Amino acid sequence: MDPVLLGEILSALMFVGVIGVLLIGFPVAFSLAGTALIFGLIGWWLGVFDPSNFGSLAPRYIGLMINEVLVAVPLFIFMGVTLERSGIAEQLLLTMGKLFGNLRGGLGISVVIVGALLAASTGVVGATVVTMGLISLPAMLRAGYKPELATGVIAASGTLGQIIPPSTVLIFMGDMLSGINQQVQMAQGNFAPEPVSVGALFAGALLPGVVLVALYMGFVVFKAVTDPKSCPATPVPDAERQHLLREVAVALIPPLLLIIAVLGSILGGIATPTEAASVGSVGALILAALRRKLTLPILHQVVVSTATITSMVFIILFGAAVFSVVFRMMGGDNLVHEFLASMPGGAIGAAIIVMFIMFLLGFILDTFEIIFIVIPITAPILLTLGLDPIWLGVMVGVNLQTSFLTPPFGFALFYLRGVAPPQVSTGMIYRGVIPFVILQIIAIMVLFAFPQIITWLPEVLY
Repeated sequence: MDPVLLGEILSALMFVGVIGVLLIGFPVAFSLAGTALIFGLIGWWLGVFDPSNFGSLAPRYIGLMINEVLVAVPLFIFMGVTLERSGIAEQLLLTMGKLFGNLRGGLGISVVIVGALLAASTGVVGATVVTMGLISLPAMLRAGYKPELATGVIAASGTLGQIIPPSTVLIFMGDMLSGINQQVQMAQGNFAPEPVSVGALFAGALLPGVVLVALYMGFVVFKAVTDPKSCPATPVPDAERQHLLREVAVALIPPLLLIIAVLGSILGGIATPTEAASVGSVGALILAALRRKLTLPILHQVVVSTATITSMVFIILFGAAVFSVVFRMMGGDNLVHEFLASMPGGAIGAAIIVMFIMFLLGFILDTFEIIFIVIPITAPILLTLGLDPIWLGVMVGVNLQTSFLTPPFGFALFYLRGVAPPQVSTGMIYRGVIPFVILQIIAIMVLFAFPQIITWLPEVLY
């Protein structure tokens, strides 16, 4: 058999094989690396893979560990966990609930607003969904909210951290797309390509994040008008309203200042993402200290959580690097290029296919796992076909946020199921998120039709 064809067949079987191993339940990082090593040995035996290619892994790992941009990841995780453990999210939810309580759907609107604020100040999806589920869901059920609407609003708002900066997913994608775009441009004869920065990706994600927030709030308002019983008003007693403005100021201003300091410094070109993340981490510690929550036990929990999450992400990245080396060296990238280039519709048709594959993978894999596997394989081809790297990165983020919500395997649904009271069934949670999944799909269609929503702000700022 032709060695090129044999290598492509093995690379395709390896991709299917790793999905099967993951479905069995093996840890992701070891599944990626282990499956790749097995197929690498088979390829060596058949003469289509040279094991000396593994020599490139060591410098790649060292490059990742000394990459200044990726230092922002543990810092942003530290900032998010600190804010969550210091009770700022709880104070925000309770205060905003009082502020909008006199309106039908007011609690739902407050959850969306707080979800956006927490996304812009923490970026940790799991922690946001769990926090809002523990605090808001009982309050919404006591107020007479329909369980489906309450769970849908909480799950959708909690996943905004996936796309609204400073999303850790966007940091990794920005770093990956920067290197890939540089290689593609140089291969096309452009030896001075424009860099793709994390800051530009943050700027591109800002308006799509606002679009999603507007869609969520619009749906709550729609339900308040068409089905008032599903989201009744929760009037606040006059005695509590006397000091409401002061409570709102105390709850809202500190995290807003932190968001402005972090995102404003990145988008304004004053600081790199890593520098802004360090400022955010110090700011989160200051806010925790002002709330008298900066105790040694809480600080210990924050440090352990940060180390655990960061280690999990980077070990998956290392496993994905092994997978990528074997897949490419056996000709998998040529197979993907031929497949995508033959799609009807050119670059947009190829992008739709890749987005659909990522959406399906989102049922069984975490976001980091998907981008570490799929982006290195497909992004070079998509950028060669002429897609804008900023547009591609943001579209991937919005798409994977949709898969976070989609039944039956959406990760946000599992987070919420873990903290929901017994009277809220899994079926209620599934039914509740379906309208928000439809809203997400609408948002993706709008971003496909009007790419300027993503590309305009980066062009203005950079």
